[in-house]
Amino acid sequence: MAANYWVSTQRRHWQFSREALMDIRQGLEDEDRNLVQQYPLPDRRHLSFFFNGQLAKLGKRMGVRQQALATAQVYVRRFYSKVEIRHTNPYLMLATALYLACKMEECPQHIRVVVSEARNIWPDFIISDVSKLGECEFSLISEMNSQLIVHHPYRTLQELQGTLNMAQEDVSLAWSILNDHYLTDLPLLFPPHVIAVTAIFLALTLKPTQAGLQAAASTAAALASASQLPKETSSTGSTMTNSPQVKVQNLVSWLAEGEVDIKAVVDCSQEIISLYDVLEQYSEKTCKEQMARFVKARGLDK
Repeated sequence: MAANYWVSTQRRHWQFSREALMDIRQGLEDEDRNLVQQYPLPDRRHLSFFFNGQLAKLGKRMGVRQQALATAQVYVRRFYSKVEIRHTNPYLMLATALYLACKMEECPQHIRVVVSEARNIWPDFIISDVSKLGECEFSLISEMNSQLIVHHPYRTLQELQGTLNMAQEDVSLAWSILNDHYLTDLPLLFPPHVIAVTAIFLALTLKPTQAGLQAAASTAAALASASQLPKETSSTGSTMTNSPQVKVQNLVSWLAEGEVDIKAVVDCSQEIISLYDVLEQYSEKTCKEQMARFVKARGLDK
């Protein structure tokens, strides 16, 4: 993998503003408005959650590690920024994305194994012909313009663990939040180091309760105000404690002294917090039914 994100194809070709990404997706839907109206789909974040669950099932059967799964999720999101989902068999695309991601992350799986396991999970949507996955792989690579290297935020989290004196439970929670961010558009909107800092911030403030969510949202204001702190007054000092408040203040001070875009961290935080609210209304049954409807009706499973 290329070590420098700043000169990567990810930064140059696969980072968008929210407005640009919205326009791209709207353009895809406008190209075939009748199809979109005929086959309505759930909230995009619900679809992402559904895709993530299906990829996890397939990955578990094949013993695929987390980074390859994350790369596959990014591939799926990139592909569907170029191709309208109703023109594809999403189950075949999920299997293909994981197959390609495993090759790129140096944990390759044989194509017959991938097809066999995918068929075991989705027998109504995957046929045993391995050439179909090969054709889909060609399409996936083509739509991504052969730009297959993905920089993930996990490395930044590991690097900052010692710098910010994070406890292991904080690191574990931040890691889980990084896993969750692939359910959102954040990989297409912000650099991986910004996402990693966001996960650390939320890990230090977020609790698995509604009160915790509200506390994290309100504490985001501290990050925004950090950009106004004079650098000479924002020293973290030499004493570190396990107090959550002190940990958050240390992070805010560290951000004030650094080059991280604090506004971007606040935006990322709000996106992830809103994700947890949206997922309370998630229905896997609805996603399955609406997906099957257009795949079967349009013969995309053949």
